[in-house]
Amino acid sequence: MHIFWAELIGTFLLVLLGNGVVANVLLTKTKGHNGGWIAITAGWGFGVAMAVYATGWVSGGHFNPAITLGFCLAKKTAWSLIPLYLSGQFLGAIIGAIFVWLSYFPHWQKTPDPQLKLLCFATGPALRNYTWNFVCEVIGTMVLLIGVLGIFDMHNGIASGMGPYAVGILIFAIGLSLGGPTGYAINPARDLGPRLAYALLPIRGKGSPDWAYSWVPVFAPLLGGLLGAMIYLLYIQPLAALM
Repeated sequence: MHIFWAELIGTFLLVLLGNGVVANVLLTKTKGHNGGWIAITAGWGFGVAMAVYATGWVSGGHFNPAITLGFCLAKKTAWSLIPLYLSGQFLGAIIGAIFVWLSYFPHWQKTPDPQLKLLCFATGPALRNYTWNFVCEVIGTMVLLIGVLGIFDMHNGIASGMGPYAVGILIFAIGLSLGGPTGYAINPARDLGPRLAYALLPIRGKGSPDWAYSWVPVFAPLLGGLLGAMIYLLYIQPLAALM
């Protein structure tokens, strides 16, 4: 059960800090209001790094079903452990979203736009086109898996203490470069858990949870995670034999 608790706490921190920075930028009358996309992507990068530092040494710091699936494919995680990882991730994401709601409690009422409130919990496309939104999330998560597997590859020689920091930079880079079209969920738990919390919480003036879009940030990252892991295993890792 140590894996379950580590993934729950780590995902809780990831969502609390990640969705927290979104709330700080989007909600009315916060200190960070209109802070912009760079603030959001930096907050997510730092949040992921801190979560991995906090409990990654216990479970490997997945906090993301796409990472878990990719690591299983890469034989770095046993398939039998998937239920422990995923249950911890989704529950941690829900609790993290609830704590964001509590942290910004007076600001929900002051924010008139229900879409902005939803975006403090779950992602939404800048231009709604399910096909290309799906493609964008697949590409972003593919890059995530290639990057994470590379960071922790023994041939990279990265010091263990720098690993979480490097993962944070990776999240920051993906957000800056590929996050514009969809808000870069690249993590089914990070999107679906808070979206469910949004649907259930008594948020003043909220709108629809947008279930019509919700399948994109769930299934696209899972496919992207598998593709990223396969690319790393088939085309990058074998390069070590040529060195």
